[in-house]
Formats: sequence, C-alpha cells, structure tokens
Amino acid sequence: MQHLNLEVLIPRDQIGAKVAEMGKMISRDYAGEQILLVIVLRGAALFAADLCREIEGDVVLDFIAVSSYGSSTSTSGVVRFLKDLDESIEGRHVLIVEDIVDTGLTLNYLLDNLRSRNPKSIRTCTLLDKPSRRRVEIRPDYSGFTIEDLFVVGYGLDYDQSYRNLPDICVHKEAKH
Repeated sequence: MQHLNLEVLIPRDQIGAKVAEMGKMISRDYAGEQILLVIVLRGAALFAADLCREIEGDVVLDFIAVSSYGSSTSTSGVVRFLKDLDESIEGRHVLIVEDIVDTGLTLNYLLDNLRSRNPKSIRTCTLLDKPSRRRVEIRPDYSGFTIEDLFVVGYGLDYDQSYRNLPDICVHKEAKH
C-alpha cells in the first residue's frame, strides 16, 4: 500500500470471495422473489454493485442517502435524510445494503422509517460489522466481516470523502473516531 497511514485489513480477494458467498445466501433466501436493494449512499455503492451481480434472480436497485457523521469520524447520533428512495417499497421484499454497521443508529433509524412504508419484508446486509461500538440493539441479517474497533477505509468507505476507490479495506492509522 502506497499510503503510509494505511494498512490492509481485508484484501480484495477475500472481499470478493465473501461478497460471492453473501450473494449465494441472498439468492437462496429470496429464490423466485423480486428483491429491492436499498443501497445506502455513498459508502455501500461499491459493495452493492458487486453484490447485486452475485445475486441470481430479479433485483431492483434504489438509493438512499443519510448522514450521521458530516465530515467528522464519529457519529453525531442525529440521522438525517439527504436523498430518499425513488421507488415505493410497499408490498415489496426490501434488503437494505450498508457498508458498515457501527453504532447501529443509522441502520436502526432506516429500519424504523422504512418499516412504516409497509414493505412485504425488510432485511439488512452489511459488508462490515463492528458490534463493539453498538449503541442500539441491532444485528444485520447478512454480514460479511466482523471487525474490531478500527477506523477503516477503502472499497467504498471513506475518510472525509477520500480513499473510497481503494480495492482493499484498510485501517487508517491516523483517523480517530
């Protein structure tokens, strides 16, 4: 890795294998059903692009943008919508796709909000899970990797909008939550 303040935590080949495995599980669980992937921007975009190609069957994509961080590295605890869904989710199978579940506040807020829109079912999928930081009781239905309390970047995850394009998930040694 060229960046002196970064150390590879999960290399791209492990990410690819895990995404393929998750796609197979989701395909099996939703066999014969259309799935609406609700992709949480911006961090989950790269993960979701790879994941949807691994899912067999009818997949529809929509995007939602929320913020609880701003330009900080720690959550403010206040979640706000920046972009809402374009599709109606009423009566549909919804799978929320997140990059990382940290405190759980954002995902909990999204679940509460989207449940009020009467989906047929709603589940959650995250590439990274950081349960040691939870502030609310929440457990993703599909989870790629459980990680320690580290600040990570790459594969869609950022530090002040940088590093999203890295193919590996890396620990940013200088960033503090």
